[in-house]
Amino acid sequence: MDYPYTPFTDRSGPAEPKLEFVFEIELKFAGHQTVGDMPSGAGRGFVALESGIVRGPRLNGTVIPMSGGDWALFRPDDVLATDARYMLEADDGTKILLLNRGYLWGREPDTIKRMQDWMFRDGPEVPFDEFYLRAAPSFETPKGPHDWLMRHIFVGIGQRQLDGNTIRYYALL
Repeated sequence: MDYPYTPFTDRSGPAEPKLEFVFEIELKFAGHQTVGDMPSGAGRGFVALESGIVRGPRLNGTVIPMSGGDWALFRPDDVLATDARYMLEADDGTKILLLNRGYLWGREPDTIKRMQDWMFRDGPEVPFDEFYLRAAPSFETPKGPHDWLMRHIFVGIGQRQLDGNTIRYYALL
């Protein structure tokens, strides 16, 4: 095995970044709480993660039920700054902490309101092309077959569902 171990054979160049799909996580949310109208003009929301599935060419497993959640900051400019932490369990039993920061914002002035209507008031679904949901995850793992997660930069592209998110993760090679 090469040191340090990496599952990737391709590499980015300075003028040509390359991404490789690693896995996706389908998350199911359990409930939410909010602290609204703070003196800063922002609000804070929490959503607990009920469960999830991890699928992909480089990692498979589950989200450990109720192992964390997302503490989103609802900014006055209609941007949600996400701050999620939760545990994964790989198929081989390895526990992996995922720390996910990112942004959700609408491409139209009313997108976030329509997303809230969709999620909380039986409003119509908001199509993927009307919002930006991206994440910059980092991982904590024990030494072993998945510690390569702690040596690479990843980006995530999220898609909202009524009861959760699906996020596809790519490694920057």
